[in-house]
Amino acid sequence: MSANDPFARLPEAASFTLTSATVADGAPWSREQYSGLFGVPDGKDVSPQLTWRGAPEGTKSYAVTVYDPDAPTGSGFWHWAVADIPAAVTELPEGAGDDTGSGLPAGAFQLRNDAGLARFIGAAPPAGHGPHRYFVVVHALDVESVGVAADATPAVLGFTMSGHTLGRAVLIATAEIPA
Repeated sequence: MSANDPFARLPEAASFTLTSATVADGAPWSREQYSGLFGVPDGKDVSPQLTWRGAPEGTKSYAVTVYDPDAPTGSGFWHWAVADIPAAVTELPEGAGDDTGSGLPAGAFQLRNDAGLARFIGAAPPAGHGPHRYFVVVHALDVESVGVAADATPAVLGFTMSGHTLGRAVLIATAEIPA
């Protein structure tokens, strides 16, 4: 596992609280959050339950991202990106990131992840590669709509959010597949 922090070079933002009934900060994902789509036995590709509170004043919407900076790609791996979550929403149920986004609030939408799917895709670190970190982040934004198209990439979402981010709530999960 490397020490790279995907937010180290971004402008500072206020922090607020993110918790999950699915995974504790610093703990491993359950098999539900591993990727059956990428062939992990018992992987289910179920997005985690998330609850956040204490967002900065002036928050008008949220985005949620799940990113693995330890993927052996040179650019990490985006597992999930959701944009335009209304400011009144402070929780997503487990499984919200299914193929239809059935658990997402009205107006919110999923972008294509690095597997090319507009849904949550679970962890699938290469066997023997060591532990990977999954940065689960709720971004508090100063706009009601971040203004990205549904076919944009998570990187475009991040670039577009950079000038609108008031705060970030971060939870880091882990995953490893033995050699």
